[in-house]
Amino acid sequence: MPSSRTGRPPVQRAVGRPAGPRPPRENPVLRAYLNAKHAWDRPLTAYYLIAGGSLLITVLGLVMVYSASQITALQMSLPGSYFFRKQLLAAVIGGVLLLIASRMPVKLHRALAYPILAGAVFLMVLVQVPGIGMSVNGNQNWISLGGSFQIQPSEFGKLALVLWSADLLARKQDKHLLNQWKHMLVPLVPVAFLLLGLIMLGGDMGTAIILTAILFGLLWLAGAPTRLFVGVLSIAATLGVILIKTSPNRMARLACIGATEPKSGVADCWQAVHGIYALASGGIFGSGLGASVEKWGQLPEAHTDFIFAVTGEELGLAGTLSVLALFAALGYAGIRVAGRTEDPFVRYAAGGVTTWITAQAVINIGAVLGLLPIAGVPLPLFSYGGSALLPTMFAIGLLIAFARDEPAARAALSMRQPRFGRKRAGGAVRDRGPRRWNTMRRRASAARSSGER
Repeated sequence: MPSSRTGRPPVQRAVGRPAGPRPPRENPVLRAYLNAKHAWDRPLTAYYLIAGGSLLITVLGLVMVYSASQITALQMSLPGSYFFRKQLLAAVIGGVLLLIASRMPVKLHRALAYPILAGAVFLMVLVQVPGIGMSVNGNQNWISLGGSFQIQPSEFGKLALVLWSADLLARKQDKHLLNQWKHMLVPLVPVAFLLLGLIMLGGDMGTAIILTAILFGLLWLAGAPTRLFVGVLSIAATLGVILIKTSPNRMARLACIGATEPKSGVADCWQAVHGIYALASGGIFGSGLGASVEKWGQLPEAHTDFIFAVTGEELGLAGTLSVLALFAALGYAGIRVAGRTEDPFVRYAAGGVTTWITAQAVINIGAVLGLLPIAGVPLPLFSYGGSALLPTMFAIGLLIAFARDEPAARAALSMRQPRFGRKRAGGAVRDRGPRRWNTMRRRASAARSSGER
């Protein structure tokens, strides 16, 4: 063997393998998309979206109510946290209602449909009784509960219409009666018009629009033919035009769409224009929480109907887009629950609740953006107002119960193991097995016994 210059034998190099074609690299964007799609299609996605989205909207709403209502409270010689404390109390009560509704079986929800409808109609009739009903901002839609607490029965009318209509349509579908137009319309449309009439007696056009949207959403889910759908829509549109034409206040609100000056013609568009000013001054990330300028007396109803404008001013475009994304996720989850169920009641109820929350959010945000007339409806789960928050949170509990009741979701929940402690199965304690640290200790002991040190 020839030696090297140093006298050492030369190093033998390993013969290299012939270069072959390398496996193609996986696209990270495609992989991320597939992982996201897989996570999106999981059985519990709708459940987590509804529970998490509604919780985030409510918590962020509490923060913004505290920020937007401080100046108004101080101007009324009240503590700065006055409206926040009332909203927090309503949120706690609403949270209890949400938990109750999310644990109630579907049969109990159907059994409550008629009592809730009867109670809502009774309260809306009481609103028109002199000495009982109260007028707020020109609308006779309130009942005083003593002190500073009031209730708006028309807000509970939304929940009553959803539950009662879902039970009615489900029973008619089970009897194969929905293919006849008279069974589809009667008594659904007359009862809806009864609720609309009681609301319009108080002058609350905004809530009437929400109830009309719920009615059309239920008819669409029930498979109403096009000519029937167009007929009911024409009647509702005609009545709406008459009500708007006969009210100077509603005509003034309609004239403020797209206004850029506080006064546009005969209409005083102060609120609409200052809502645009608040959004425009927020920029990308806002002026900072609590640093709004418009809430210092320039923007009326800063903590109720126009809280989205204060959010845009203090949290900027990032904050408003986050709120929109949360409502979009909530709407998608509701549609998913309604589309995947086999129970007709669940389909109609979930579709009605989703239509209610989505339509109300679109009308409120559209009015703040100057794209729709100011209807005087709050942003669901976000604006100040216990009368609006309580039935909305109960409706969210309905969606959570329906999402949990899906067969795939129910199977996924039953397979989940508790993170801590032991799980009881059939009354007996079932051990989950040895802890991880105990398993590692046993492996170490076995290694030492085999001669390793």
